[in-house]
Amino acid sequence: MAARSSSIVTALTVMALAAVGFLAFQASADASDPLKPVRSAKGVSASPTPSGQQKPEESAAEKEKRETAVPAHSGTGKRVVYALDSRRVWLIGPKEQVLRTYEVVPSTVSPAPGAYSVTTRSASVTGSDGIPIENVVRFATVDNVVVGFSAAVDGSMPQPDAQQKKTGGVREKRADGAAMWKFATVGTKVVVVP
Repeated sequence: MAARSSSIVTALTVMALAAVGFLAFQASADASDPLKPVRSAKGVSASPTPSGQQKPEESAAEKEKRETAVPAHSGTGKRVVYALDSRRVWLIGPKEQVLRTYEVVPSTVSPAPGAYSVTTRSASVTGSDGIPIENVVRFATVDNVVVGFSAAVDGSMPQPDAQQKKTGGVREKRADGAAMWKFATVGTKVVVVP
Protein backbone atom coordinates (compact mmCIF):
# COMPACT_ATOMS: atom_id res chain seq x y z
CA MET A 1 0.00 0.00 0.00
CA ALA A 2 2.91 2.32 0.81
CA ALA A 3 4.33 1.76 -2.69
CA ARG A 4 0.99 2.59 -4.28
CA SER A 5 0.65 5.71 -2.12
CA SER A 6 4.19 6.74 -3.09
CA SER A 7 3.46 6.32 -6.80
CA ILE A 8 0.28 8.42 -6.47
CA VAL A 9 2.28 11.18 -4.76
CA THR A 10 4.93 10.94 -7.49
CA ALA A 11 2.27 11.12 -10.20
CA LEU A 12 0.63 14.14 -8.55
CA THR A 13 4.03 15.83 -8.20
CA VAL A 14 4.80 15.24 -11.88
CA MET A 15 1.39 16.62 -12.87
CA ALA A 16 1.90 19.68 -10.63
CA LEU A 17 5.33 20.33 -12.10
CA ALA A 18 3.93 19.93 -15.61
CA ALA A 19 1.14 22.42 -14.83
CA VAL A 20 3.62 24.93 -13.38
CA GLY A 21 5.86 24.47 -16.43
CA PHE A 22 2.92 25.03 -18.78
CA LEU A 23 1.84 28.18 -16.93
CA ALA A 24 5.42 29.48 -16.98
CA PHE A 25 5.55 28.86 -20.74
CA GLN A 26 2.32 30.79 -21.24
CA ALA A 27 3.58 33.67 -19.15
CA SER A 28 6.80 33.91 -21.14
CA ALA A 29 4.85 33.73 -24.41
CA ASP A 30 2.60 36.62 -23.28
CA ALA A 31 5.63 38.72 -22.30
CA SER A 32 6.68 38.97 -25.94
CA ASP A 33 3.46 40.80 -26.89
CA PRO A 34 3.79 44.56 -27.57
CA LEU A 35 3.81 46.66 -24.43
CA LYS A 36 0.88 48.90 -23.65
CA PRO A 37 1.48 52.69 -23.82
CA VAL A 38 2.74 54.13 -20.57
CA ARG A 39 2.50 57.61 -19.11
CA SER A 40 5.65 59.65 -19.42
CA ALA A 41 6.90 62.12 -16.84
CA LYS A 42 4.82 64.83 -18.52
CA GLY A 43 1.67 62.71 -18.32
CA VAL A 44 1.50 62.03 -22.05
CA SER A 45 1.17 58.52 -23.39
CA ALA A 46 4.23 57.26 -25.14
CA SER A 47 3.34 54.77 -27.86
CA PRO A 48 6.18 52.35 -28.33
CA THR A 49 6.93 51.21 -31.85
CA PRO A 50 8.16 47.69 -32.51
CA SER A 51 11.91 47.65 -33.00
CA GLY A 52 12.98 48.16 -36.57
CA GLN A 53 9.85 50.13 -37.49
CA GLN A 54 9.77 53.89 -37.83
CA LYS A 55 6.91 55.97 -36.52
CA PRO A 56 4.72 57.08 -39.43
CA GLU A 57 5.48 60.59 -40.65
CA GLU A 58 2.96 63.28 -39.80
CA SER A 59 1.39 64.74 -42.94
CA ALA A 60 1.48 68.48 -43.53
CA ALA A 61 -2.29 68.63 -43.00
CA GLU A 62 -2.02 66.73 -39.70
CA LYS A 63 0.80 68.99 -38.53
CA GLU A 64 -1.18 72.10 -39.48
CA LYS A 65 -4.25 70.77 -37.65
CA ARG A 66 -2.21 69.97 -34.51
CA GLU A 67 -0.45 73.36 -34.50
CA THR A 68 -3.61 75.36 -35.11
CA ALA A 69 -5.99 73.53 -32.75
CA VAL A 70 -7.65 75.88 -30.29
CA PRO A 71 -5.95 75.46 -26.90
CA ALA A 72 -7.89 73.55 -24.27
CA HIS A 73 -9.35 75.58 -21.41
CA SER A 74 -9.47 78.77 -23.47
CA GLY A 75 -13.06 79.62 -22.63
CA THR A 76 -16.23 79.54 -24.69
CA GLY A 77 -18.21 81.92 -26.85
CA LYS A 78 -16.94 84.77 -28.99
CA ARG A 79 -13.36 85.50 -28.00
CA VAL A 80 -9.77 86.15 -29.02
CA VAL A 81 -7.37 83.47 -27.79
CA TYR A 82 -3.69 84.40 -27.51
CA ALA A 83 -1.25 81.53 -26.82
CA LEU A 84 2.01 82.92 -25.47
CA ASP A 85 4.22 79.86 -26.06
CA SER A 86 3.04 79.12 -29.60
CA ARG A 87 2.85 82.83 -30.51
CA ARG A 88 -0.55 82.31 -32.12
CA VAL A 89 -3.93 84.03 -32.06
CA TRP A 90 -7.38 82.59 -32.77
CA LEU A 91 -10.51 84.61 -33.54
CA ILE A 92 -13.38 82.40 -32.37
CA GLY A 93 -17.02 83.10 -33.19
CA PRO A 94 -19.99 82.71 -30.85
CA LYS A 95 -20.67 79.14 -32.02
CA GLU A 96 -17.07 78.00 -31.34
CA GLN A 97 -16.07 78.28 -35.01
CA VAL A 98 -12.49 79.35 -35.70
CA LEU A 99 -12.83 82.35 -37.98
CA ARG A 100 -9.09 82.94 -38.30
CA THR A 101 -5.83 81.83 -36.73
CA TYR A 102 -2.38 83.24 -37.33
CA GLU A 103 1.09 83.67 -35.85
CA VAL A 104 2.15 86.86 -34.10
CA VAL A 105 5.36 88.36 -32.79
CA PRO A 106 5.05 88.88 -29.02
CA SER A 107 5.78 92.11 -27.24
CA THR A 108 8.60 92.46 -24.72
CA VAL A 109 5.94 92.56 -21.98
CA SER A 110 3.33 89.78 -21.86
CA PRO A 111 0.17 89.59 -19.79
CA ALA A 112 -0.32 86.71 -17.36
CA PRO A 113 -2.59 83.89 -18.54
CA GLY A 114 -6.21 84.75 -17.84
CA ALA A 115 -9.30 86.45 -19.24
CA TYR A 116 -9.27 90.10 -20.31
CA SER A 117 -11.49 92.39 -22.37
CA VAL A 118 -10.70 94.82 -25.16
CA THR A 119 -10.50 98.19 -23.45
CA THR A 120 -9.58 100.67 -26.21
CA ARG A 121 -8.84 100.74 -29.91
CA SER A 122 -7.00 103.12 -32.25
CA ALA A 123 -7.14 103.10 -36.03
CA SER A 124 -3.59 104.44 -36.35
CA VAL A 125 -0.93 105.75 -33.98
CA THR A 126 2.84 105.67 -33.55
CA GLY A 127 3.95 102.66 -31.53
CA SER A 128 6.13 102.96 -28.43
CA ASP A 129 9.00 101.74 -30.63
CA GLY A 130 8.51 104.74 -32.98
CA ILE A 131 6.97 102.71 -35.84
CA PRO A 132 3.60 103.85 -37.27
CA ILE A 133 1.01 101.15 -36.48
CA GLU A 134 -2.64 100.53 -37.33
CA ASN A 135 -5.64 98.55 -36.06
CA VAL A 136 -4.53 98.74 -32.44
CA VAL A 137 -6.65 96.60 -30.09
CA ARG A 138 -5.63 97.04 -26.42
CA PHE A 139 -6.65 94.59 -23.71
CA ALA A 140 -4.23 94.60 -20.74
CA THR A 141 -1.73 96.64 -18.74
CA VAL A 142 1.40 95.10 -17.21
CA ASP A 143 3.72 97.22 -15.05
CA ASN A 144 2.31 100.43 -16.59
CA VAL A 145 2.85 99.08 -20.12
CA VAL A 146 -0.30 98.79 -22.24
CA VAL A 147 -0.53 95.49 -24.14
CA GLY A 148 -2.43 95.12 -27.39
CA PHE A 149 -2.46 93.72 -30.89
CA SER A 150 -1.32 95.91 -33.79
CA ALA A 151 0.14 95.84 -37.28
CA ALA A 152 3.02 97.98 -38.47
CA VAL A 153 2.05 100.13 -41.46
CA ASP A 154 5.33 99.17 -43.15
CA GLY A 155 4.54 95.46 -42.60
CA SER A 156 7.55 94.89 -40.33
CA MET A 157 7.36 92.34 -37.55
CA PRO A 158 10.59 92.74 -35.56
CA GLN A 159 11.41 90.06 -32.99
CA PRO A 160 11.33 91.28 -29.38
CA ASP A 161 14.68 92.17 -27.89
CA ALA A 162 15.20 91.84 -24.13
CA GLN A 163 17.56 94.85 -24.27
CA GLN A 164 14.90 96.98 -25.97
CA LYS A 165 12.65 99.23 -23.93
CA LYS A 166 9.48 97.59 -22.61
CA THR A 167 6.76 97.55 -25.24
CA GLY A 168 3.32 95.97 -25.26
CA GLY A 169 2.67 95.68 -28.98
CA VAL A 170 1.85 92.14 -30.13
CA ARG A 171 2.60 92.49 -33.85
CA GLU A 172 0.43 91.01 -36.57
CA LYS A 173 0.62 91.02 -40.35
CA ARG A 174 -1.50 93.82 -41.83
CA ALA A 175 -4.24 91.48 -43.11
CA ASP A 176 -4.43 89.77 -39.70
CA GLY A 177 -4.56 93.16 -37.99
CA ALA A 178 -7.48 94.19 -40.21
CA ALA A 179 -9.32 90.97 -39.29
CA MET A 180 -8.64 91.57 -35.57
CA TRP A 181 -9.89 95.17 -35.89
CA LYS A 182 -13.15 94.04 -37.45
CA PHE A 183 -13.65 91.21 -34.91
CA ALA A 184 -12.47 92.62 -31.56
CA THR A 185 -14.60 95.60 -30.62
CA VAL A 186 -14.46 97.16 -27.14
CA GLY A 187 -15.60 94.60 -24.57
CA THR A 188 -14.66 91.52 -26.63
CA LYS A 189 -13.16 88.80 -24.45
CA VAL A 190 -9.43 88.07 -24.86
CA VAL A 191 -8.17 84.85 -23.27
CA VAL A 192 -4.42 84.54 -22.77
CA VAL A 193 -3.09 81.00 -22.35
CA PRO A 194 0.48 79.82 -21.66
